[in-house]
Amino acid sequence: MQRLPSNIDEVVRDAAWLAHRYDPGHDAFHFRLTPRDVHRSVTFITEELLPPARNPIILRRQDVMAVRRAEAPLHFIFHSAYCCSTMLARAFDLDGFAMGLKEPVVLNDLVGWRRRGAPPQQVAEILGHSLDLLARPFGDGEAVIVKPSNVVNGLAEAVLAMRPQSRALFLYAPLPTYLRSIARKDMWGRLWVRELMIGLLKDGLVDLGFSDEQYLGLTDLQVGAVGWLAQHALFARLVTRFGRERLVTLDSERLLAEPKAAVASLLHHFALDGKDETLERIVTGPAFTSHSKSRTAFTAEQREAEQRDAAAVHGDELAKVEQWAHAVAAAAGLSFTLGAPLIA
Repeated sequence: MQRLPSNIDEVVRDAAWLAHRYDPGHDAFHFRLTPRDVHRSVTFITEELLPPARNPIILRRQDVMAVRRAEAPLHFIFHSAYCCSTMLARAFDLDGFAMGLKEPVVLNDLVGWRRRGAPPQQVAEILGHSLDLLARPFGDGEAVIVKPSNVVNGLAEAVLAMRPQSRALFLYAPLPTYLRSIARKDMWGRLWVRELMIGLLKDGLVDLGFSDEQYLGLTDLQVGAVGWLAQHALFARLVTRFGRERLVTLDSERLLAEPKAAVASLLHHFALDGKDETLERIVTGPAFTSHSKSRTAFTAEQREAEQRDAAAVHGDELAKVEQWAHAVAAAAGLSFTLGAPLIA
């Protein structure tokens, strides 16, 4: 039977009590007990995937922030989706070394609140407090690596600005891979790219020379390409602002082709003391050998086969959209090549 904590301090100081939601109406955080084994068992720490919360605890923000607590080094894996970001976050779940948090909903709550017109200063203050709570260490000497949902990308600049010691990776799939991943999900993939576009427009992150009416006239895969370009443009700007000391970039195909080199470079970027045995544990562990969602055995070759199947079915449309996207990028002055590559 779950033991309830005896006081606020016990909740706030224990990373197993996940700061899961923020309620702006009551200026309160919702905590739910989420031990490490639960983190490991779910793809994302989201409402629909976590086990039912038997005893969530709701605490006023001012009471929460008054509690003194330990803080771990905090770093980020930002991404543009369909790029093995969940796999990489899973790889940082190593007892005594680091913990990866996969899409904490509290950050999504702040995005939604901001899009509904919340005052920017209040959003910034509570974003800082949310990051403080995500930075609680799971074990002595552990770092915390947060992989936000890509709907949080609009807050990435604020996150890096208010956390000067934090470093980040922007992980992305090459455009052809991204579009094939969307196409193979059929209706659900096509709905998702339109939902993403709506959010990007609300965040003011789409500036490709089209009117709102013209965006409505685009096909689903063209909308997907616009979303990819908008996220690419955002991180090109952030690389320019923060420099490679803070933000590096990596594409998913390079990660899969050179996992050991990628992980070794990322450990160095995050200033984590990754010994040879730690590196081996990561690249030979379950994150790189099983599917992030189904947890069944999965290899880079299987991913390539899925991509080929999508290209075989949707090849003509994909080729046309890729050509169109290159023309749009050229007209907008965007480069498909991002700076600050993780692997030279």
